[in-house]
Amino acid sequence: VKAIEPSFGAINLEDISQPKCFEVLDRLRRDLSIPVWHDDQQGTATVVLAGLLNAAQVVSKSMTSLRIALIGIGAANVATYRLLKASGVAPGAIIACDSQGILNRTRQDLERRRDEFRDKWVICEESNSEQICGGIEEALRGADVCVAFSASGPNVIRPEWIRGMAGDPIVFACANPVPEIWPWEAKEAGARIVATGRSDFPNQVNNSLGFPGIFRGVLDVRARTISDAMALAAAQELAKCAAESGLSDERIVPRMDEPEVAPRVAAATGVAAQRQNLAALERSFEQLQMSATTRIDAAQAATALLMREQLIAPPPAA
Repeated sequence: VKAIEPSFGAINLEDISQPKCFEVLDRLRRDLSIPVWHDDQQGTATVVLAGLLNAAQVVSKSMTSLRIALIGIGAANVATYRLLKASGVAPGAIIACDSQGILNRTRQDLERRRDEFRDKWVICEESNSEQICGGIEEALRGADVCVAFSASGPNVIRPEWIRGMAGDPIVFACANPVPEIWPWEAKEAGARIVATGRSDFPNQVNNSLGFPGIFRGVLDVRARTISDAMALAAAQELAKCAAESGLSDERIVPRMDEPEVAPRVAAATGVAAQRQNLAALERSFEQLQMSATTRIDAAQAATALLMREQLIAPPPAA
C-alpha cells in the first residue's frame, strides 16, 4: 500500500483478517498522506451509528442512556465500539462478547496475548463497568441494544435472550448471508426495531450505504485522512437523510437507491475534513453536494450507455 500511495487519492482495504486488519489500518493511517479506509471497519461502524441514532429516537431513548451489547468482536464491532465512544457513549455501558464469552478484565486468554489482540484488550479494560461474565445471553440481559456481527445464523441469538432485554429493544443482527436471528423471530420475542445487513429485509445496515459518499467527499476536498469526526459527520447526515422523510420501526436508515444520499454524505464528510484542517481544498456543503451529484449522474449515464450498447452486461434479473 505504501508503494502505490503516489498513484492514488485514497485507498480502501478489503478482506484482511483480524487482528491484522487493525494494525494495518492504524499504521497506514499514521504513515500515509492520503486517506486509508477499511470499509469493514469504519464503513460498517458509520452506518451502524446512523441507524442507532434514529432507532434511539424512534423508541424515545437517549444515546447516552443506552446499554449496548456488541455480539462478535471482529473488524466491524471493534470499529463500532470506537465510534460509539467518539459519539459520546460511555464505554462502561457497553458489553462486548466474542466466541469465548464477555470481555472483561478477567479474560486471561486475551491478557496473555494483549500485544496481538490489543484492541480487544482495550475493550476488556474500558467496557463493562459491572464486570459481567458469561456469554451472549448474559450480555443481552437488560440491554437496550444488540449489535451483532458474529457467526451466520440462525439461532446464534435465541428468542428467549431477546425477551430478556430491556423494553423496546433494538436488534441489529448483521451476519450475512443469514442473520444471527431471523427478523420475524426477534419481533415475536419483543424486539421493537430489527435491522440486518440484507436488502430483502427492512433497515439494511450495510457499509455500502456510507462508503461511496464518504470516499467521494474526501477526494473532492483532497483530505489527508478520514478521522472519527468525519465518520461521525457522515453518520449524522445519513441519519438525517432517513429522518427527513419520516422515521418508523422499519425505516431507521435510508435505502441505497435514494439518489440524494451519497452526495449529501459526501458533502458532510468534506465539510468535516475542512473543519479539522485535514483538507487541501475549501468547498461549501452546497458546492460539494452539487459536484458529487454531477459526477454520480455522469457515471450512471455512462454505465447505462455501455449496457445499452452491450459493451457491458446488465445486472442479472432478481
